[in-house]
This record gives sequence, structure tokens and C-alpha cells, in this order.
Amino acid sequence: MSRSERNFARRIDLTSLQLFVAVCELGSIGRAAEREFLAASAVSKRLADLEAAVETPLLYRHSRGVRPTPAGESLLHHARTVLFGLERMQGELGEYAGGVRGHVRVHANISAIVGFLPEDLGGFARAHPHIKIDLQEHLSGAVQHAVSEGAADLGICHRGTGSTSDTLQARPYRSDRLVLVVPAGHALAAQGGVQFSEMLDHDIVGLHANSSISLAMHAAAAAAGRTLRQRIQVTGVDAMCRMIDNGLGIGLLPDRAFDLLRGVGELHAVPLLEPWAERALSLVARDFDALPVTAHLLAQHLAPAAPVEPDKT
Repeated sequence: MSRSERNFARRIDLTSLQLFVAVCELGSIGRAAEREFLAASAVSKRLADLEAAVETPLLYRHSRGVRPTPAGESLLHHARTVLFGLERMQGELGEYAGGVRGHVRVHANISAIVGFLPEDLGGFARAHPHIKIDLQEHLSGAVQHAVSEGAADLGICHRGTGSTSDTLQARPYRSDRLVLVVPAGHALAAQGGVQFSEMLDHDIVGLHANSSISLAMHAAAAAAGRTLRQRIQVTGVDAMCRMIDNGLGIGLLPDRAFDLLRGVGELHAVPLLEPWAERALSLVARDFDALPVTAHLLAQHLAPAAPVEPDKT
């Protein structure tokens, strides 16, 4: 670190960064001061010192509150990264004090959580009983955003459904295929496979509006110049199967998820004969080589890095 970099680091204190984030999130110095149990004048002084340290305005001040300038937006991103890192450090050190040797934060989509992660994480937990795994379910786009922002160490998702997709490193994890789930006796149940266009004349039970399956269905319907007759939207695959079993529509599910839920009603799965029915799940990280030891161990367990080819020269 150069002398100028050291001087800059000394001028930036964590309390000011925390207050800056609070002000940006709340859009008001007064509300931020109330939340942080400080006088508004003290918060204003901290923000003025912060602007002096970076030598540029960070906030637009107007009668209704404040909002970040372009420089403020940049600082907000970096400040959140720094504060996330501190929370992570505190959490890991706390786990060490409690006898747990570190933890890993994982965000994953529903396909991964239902289809593959119980067995994979169970195997890892048995091999590393002192490493705690914090797992949260999110849509694929949100998974990638969380990893990009540092809120998660690792993510498992379908790539290409988030604006941060190209900024992350990825390794192949698993794959699945979408199948059409229909009640036993349905007109499409006896077919060996169906085109997506054949679904469009039937009521559809769908998942989250921004799930990868929902986005793919709407894109395919738009390409065909049709609209989806989606009458019901649910948040879980078990609820979806129960709705279909009771005659409320048909729907698309990953084949692995359907196999695990066969006991939910009298349902039949028909392969979807579309290229986009074949889907790849990826393990993503900001930088696999820079992961903490515990996260690196889990990444190697879930999706081992490809071996380096020996130099033959």
C-alpha cells in the first residue's frame, strides 16, 4: 500500500461509513440520526468530514431529504462491501469462540434446494461437522446479486437471469430437465413428449413471477405470439403439485423435483420437447481463489475446480 493509500484509509472511519449507508437507505439525515441514536448535527458533521476526506460531494441535499451523487453511489457500493466483510469477520470469529470453526453463507434457488442440496450439504456436514452452513432460498437473479454484493460467499442458480451474471465466476454444478406435470387422465398425460405450444391452450399453475421457469415460459409464449393462461401462482413446488392434482391447471417442474414429490397426488410427468427445457445449475462466486478456507472447502465439495493441465513444453 502506497503512502497516499494509507493516508486515505486513515481518513475514512467505519462509523462514518455506517452513517453514510444509513442516510442513503433512509433518504434523510434526521431519520438516520434517529435510527442510530445520534443528534442530526453530529451525523451532518460526519458526512461533511467524509466528503472532505474523499474531496467530492457525496449527497444531493434537497427539501425532501438527500440522495447520493454518482460518487456517493460508488461509495455506497464499496461501503456496503466493507461492512458486509466486517459482519462476516465478526460472525466467523464468534463461531470460533463458540466452538464452530467458521461458517459459509450460501444462497440458492429452489431447484437446487429441492433437488440436490439436502444430500450434498448433508455429506459436507458429516465430513466437516464444525463448519456451519447458512443457507437461504432466493430467485436466481437475487442469488447472483447477493454474491456480487458480498452478502453470500457462494450461490447456486441458473445463470443469465440477473444483471450481475457476467461479473461472477462460475463452475458447473448439476443439470435438470423441465417436465410438464399434469393430473392422471389429462389429455396430455399419454403423450411421450409435448411442445410448449401444446400447453398454451390449458390453464397453468406457475411459480414466482421472476423465477427462471416463469421467465422462460413467458419468453417462449411471447415468441409464439401467445399469452399464458396462468391462473394460479405459488411459491413452492409442493403447493404447485397439490394445485395440479386438484385440477386447477398444469405446470412445469424440474424432473428431479417431480421425482422427489411423486407422493403428492396422482400426477404424471411428460418431457418438454424444447431446447430450453435442458437447464444447467452453476455454482457462482466473486473469486473462487479468494474465498475463505471454509467456503473454498464447500466449493470444492459441490463443484470441484477443473484440474490444471500439465505444461507439456
